[in-house]
Amino acid sequence: MNQVQFLDFPKIVADQEYCDGQPRIKDTRITVTALLSYIAGGMTFDDLLLEYPKLSKDDIQQALSFATSQLQFRFLPLKSYAA
Repeated sequence: MNQVQFLDFPKIVADQEYCDGQPRIKDTRITVTALLSYIAGGMTFDDLLLEYPKLSKDDIQQALSFATSQLQFRFLPLKSYAA
C-alpha cells in the first residue's frame, strides 16, 4: 500500500489504489472534493453526518482545512485587457 498521509491533516490520506489517488477521509472512500461539492450544494454538516455515519464533524472540518491549504498559495493569472 502506497498511502500518503498529509502531515498537518492526519485524517486525510491519498492512495492510488482508492479513489484514483484523490485525497479522501482516512478509512473511507469519501473524497475531499465530494465533501466540498456536497457543502457547495447546500448540505450542512448535520446532513453529511446523517448521510455518512462513518464521518465525524472533525473529518469534515479537516477536509475543508485541507482544501483551503491546497489553494492558499495558488494564484490564477489575470489577463490584462487594453482599454
